[in-house]
Amino acid sequence: MLHPDTELRFVSDAIGYGVVATRLIRKGTITWVMDDFDQRFSPKEVARMFSTYKQIVDKYTFRDGSGDYILCWDHARYINHSFRANCITTAYDFELAVRDIRPGEELTDDYGFLNLDEPFDCLPERGTRRTRVNPDDLLRQHKKWDRMLEGAFRRFKHVEQPLMSMLKPGVQRKASAVAGGAEQMDSILNCYYPREEAALVLVAS
Repeated sequence: MLHPDTELRFVSDAIGYGVVATRLIRKGTITWVMDDFDQRFSPKEVARMFSTYKQIVDKYTFRDGSGDYILCWDHARYINHSFRANCITTAYDFELAVRDIRPGEELTDDYGFLNLDEPFDCLPERGTRRTRVNPDDLLRQHKKWDRMLEGAFRRFKHVEQPLMSMLKPGVQRKASAVAGGAEQMDSILNCYYPREEAALVLVAS
């Protein structure tokens, strides 16, 4: 579920539609939570799908750390990529704003932490040398993303959290403990899906 102060808007001919903030969303705010309406498909389920459904999976899903494909039921599936993303996923099935997101500004993810099946080239952006998203970007970039998340968690208890009630009780407790410094944050690297290991398991079975 997306933060309530967002809406779907047409961005440009090159980009298409995107998710835009309608009010200021402060750094440290939960911007998305995986909820019970989001759909989960195993690789075997996807393999059995008709081609039309596979195209939807290819376009609108991301893969979690177990390799399952996640299809968001709401506008979250329209969040666009940026190498300078203002939202980053955590190891707890929710995303945090890692800087203030102004009204009218797009919410963006770095698709490098979404376990994409194939690399793809991106439009050039100021402030980064990266031009391609790779399936193993979590291995390369997780330390940088962890630092950004740690900074966001320090603001967690000082901003409004309209999605807090959507977190499961255990996740609420963990997030609050991390934000208060009582527990260490789990690395975003926990979200990584190791394709090579999964392939070995399939071969062995």
